[in-house]
Amino acid sequence: MNISDCMKRNVVSIPETASIREAAAVIVKKHIGLLPIVDGNDRLIGVVGLRDLLNLELPDFVRFIDDLDFVHDFGAVETTRPSAEMLDTPVKTLMKDAYTVEEGCGLLRAYALMLQYNLHDMPVVSKDGKLIGIASRVDIGTSILSAWDKVAK
Repeated sequence: MNISDCMKRNVVSIPETASIREAAAVIVKKHIGLLPIVDGNDRLIGVVGLRDLLNLELPDFVRFIDDLDFVHDFGAVETTRPSAEMLDTPVKTLMKDAYTVEEGCGLLRAYALMLQYNLHDMPVVSKDGKLIGIASRVDIGTSILSAWDKVAK
């Protein structure tokens, strides 16, 4: 079995010209955690995740404190939002390089890469770099586990 056997093929993506605001709207509307960013030829050039967007709203002190258990409420910070200027910035400024696999990649290798890079979702590309799918840890894991039914008792 390979990754193309279990990936989602109906992948939502946005163009590199989209804004951070547009990226957030797609993530909210589609209820997804990872949004691929593509060029004009549908080649994957990066990704933006829910975590990347939420980091725009987190107070700076969160990154410097090892233990947040003593902070019971962020108070007025809870209602702050990024500025309109920030939200209208091109998403390309926030995107990260994407860890990908090609469509023929085996499931164990794909899962191992996801563990190595602490990914929950991984874009799948064709040999020429076009985005063709996305696979989650759950997609891969359930595909691997489904083969256990074929093991002789």
